[in-house]
Formats: sequence, structure tokens, C-alpha cells
Amino acid sequence: QVQLVESGGGLVQAGGSLRLSCLVSGGSFSNYFTHYVMGWFRQAPGKERELIAASTWDGRNTHYPDSVKGRFTISRDNAKNTVYLQMNSLKPEDTAVYYCAAKIRGEPDFGSWGQGTQVSVSS
Repeated sequence: QVQLVESGGGLVQAGGSLRLSCLVSGGSFSNYFTHYVMGWFRQAPGKERELIAASTWDGRNTHYPDSVKGRFTISRDNAKNTVYLQMNSLKPEDTAVYYCAAKIRGEPDFGSWGQGTQVSVSS
């Protein structure tokens, strides 16, 4: 497993933007580039945790649900071992705790999780 530390959450007005960061460290592989699928999840009060963005470490394959497609973008800086989630046109329903997650390619489940960062969008 790798260690993940998120940052960048906060309070923003509807229509605004935030960028979350996830610093990746540790694990069994010295080169995250080829071995991990990175994801961002969120969990709102009373709701299940949902996957909102996923990307292979090389960025060639990405996935977004319809709820955020066109507004959110996952990206990474390999030199900094950091994954980002750029969130634009934020809506009050985007309010949730956001989690960074990682899984080894080929494995079914995300096995490494960050501590979460709160994003609150006011109307």
C-alpha cells in the first residue's frame, strides 16, 4: 500500500473552483508511473462513497461519472508524485468529504486511502 495525503479542500461559493492535491509516497514500487490506478472519491452526509474520477498513473485512461463529467479533471505530476482533482463550476451538491485512493493495476479494489478533505459549496 501507499500513503496518500490530501490537501486543498475548503469553502467555496457555487460556480467557483477548487483544486485538491494528493501526495503519494511509500509502497512497494519505486515507480508509481506504471503500477497504480489513482482515484478520487467523495462521501456526502447520509450517502454512500462514490467514485468521481479515476486515472491510470500515465493518464491514458480516465473515468468520470456523469455527475462531474466536464467539470472535474484528474491529473498528475509524476515528478512530484502528486495527483490533482481540478473542480470547476462547483454546485452545492458537490459538498462532501473527498478522498484520494490508489490501487495496484489489475486488482479490483482500491486498497490505499487518504484521510479525506472537506469541500463545502455554498449557494
